Amino acid sequence: MMLRRGFILFLPRLIGLLVVACCSVSIVYMLACTPKGDNQQLALPRVHSPTVKEGYEAILQEREEQHRNYIISLKKQIAQLKAELQGRSEQLKNVQDQYPDPLDIRLDHSNPEKAQANLLAFLHSQIDKAEVHSGVKLSTEYAAVPFESFTLQKVYQLETGLTRHPEEKPVRKDKRDELLEVIELAVGSLNHPEGDSNAKHHVYTASDFIEGIYRTEKDKGTLYELAFKGDTKYQFKKIVLFRPFGPVMKVKNENVNMADTLINVIVPLAKRASKFRQFMQNFREMGIQQDGRIHLTVVYFGKEQMNEVKSILENTSKSANFKNFTFIQLNEEFSRGKGLDVGARFWKGNNVVLFFCDVDIYFTAEFLNSCRLNTQPGKKVFYPVLFSQYNPSIIYGHHDSIPSLEQQLIIKKETGFWRDFGFGMTCQYRSDFINIGGFDLDIKGWGGEDVHLYRKYLHSNLIVIRTPVRGLFHLWHEKQCLDELTSEQYKMCMQSKAMNEASHGQLGMLVFKREIETHLHRQKLSSKKT
Repeated sequence: MMLRRGFILFLPRLIGLLVVACCSVSIVYMLACTPKGDNQQLALPRVHSPTVKEGYEAILQEREEQHRNYIISLKKQIAQLKAELQGRSEQLKNVQDQYPDPLDIRLDHSNPEKAQANLLAFLHSQIDKAEVHSGVKLSTEYAAVPFESFTLQKVYQLETGLTRHPEEKPVRKDKRDELLEVIELAVGSLNHPEGDSNAKHHVYTASDFIEGIYRTEKDKGTLYELAFKGDTKYQFKKIVLFRPFGPVMKVKNENVNMADTLINVIVPLAKRASKFRQFMQNFREMGIQQDGRIHLTVVYFGKEQMNEVKSILENTSKSANFKNFTFIQLNEEFSRGKGLDVGARFWKGNNVVLFFCDVDIYFTAEFLNSCRLNTQPGKKVFYPVLFSQYNPSIIYGHHDSIPSLEQQLIIKKETGFWRDFGFGMTCQYRSDFINIGGFDLDIKGWGGEDVHLYRKYLHSNLIVIRTPVRGLFHLWHEKQCLDELTSEQYKMCMQSKAMNEASHGQLGMLVFKREIETHLHRQKLSSKKT
């Protein structure tokens, strides 16, 4: 009863509070939602306005008009943007029609005719880009792309290396085929001139060809200019041809994981303990400490200095905690091919990358990765061209002291040369070496076995990767020319020794050393007189 009476007394108060709350909410709502005019907020309908309903209708109509005008403005802007976009699209289409995108050529398989037309347009555009019809402004004299010249029998070339000659018959089949194709095409063009099919003219053959020049711009193509005999002594026919390079095409995109790819470095050795100590310093730093995925196999011939070599190997093993090595001893005359073959066949583990190495080689950790990346079982073998060091005592003879070995390993014209005639340092999977038949064990001593193996790979279906590498060096050592050699052999040996001693300019300085000293002495005397 008491609760009911209390509730009845409290009910009017509750109703009053609810009414006040509702009024407050309504006022807040109207203040927040009242539309704004152009410059100021529209006022709520006042007590003296016609009616509250008419006031709200006026406000809603005005707001609706504002929205309508805003929508019309947006539509105009959208229409303008569409027109501008269409104009830009037409401009882009015109440019693409004139210079087709290589991606269209490569990817548009749904429309072969369009792809072919685009490809032809692209190839023609390569002629316009190349230095064919007009010259190109170059920054320095070294930026010019030189021509090389050729006749029916010979090529005259600037970049010769150590195995090619300034004048030679093209040895590579692709170069021979390229130049013969160009000459045949030029002869055909001379014998079938455009727009003159009925006129009588001289029938040209390859024997009428006098000479030609050609050069290649790597991103555009190869330009050929050929001269033929004319109708008289002082008349000539000139044909200009251009082989355009097509657009770059993606062949493969793959992830290569070399985390578990082990390299077995095989070193044949006889005596030369001091050189082996230097080799092991390099092997420890680059192979063990930096790379860590490496095995060493030493095949030692004879017993002289053998204990010293084994001691060096065991000390490295203990100090570097390195157990991945094999020592094989053979009681026979040294044979590099035999040592490498025995070392390769001795391996009993899974298929492994073999790196055939010599004791006077210096390699970096980056080279070991190159060795892995450029070999593939049943597919690729790696034949790097190493950089051969000149005699440090000649290179740094004018210095107070000879720099450390690491400081000497700089790839410059004055410090060494690319040993493009050597094929001894090579990487391949053991399975490929076994399948190809290994080394010719009839070859004794040092040399010859590497070229024989290289030719085996060239005659197979494997891809041979031959390239200069920045992380593989042949360290200089004195070359001995024995008295037992014939006069011709001794001469060739001395020429090879000179080639390994110093550059052309440095050898010239040695030849003219007395003249240079005399000149310097005269200058010194004349400076004293003045």
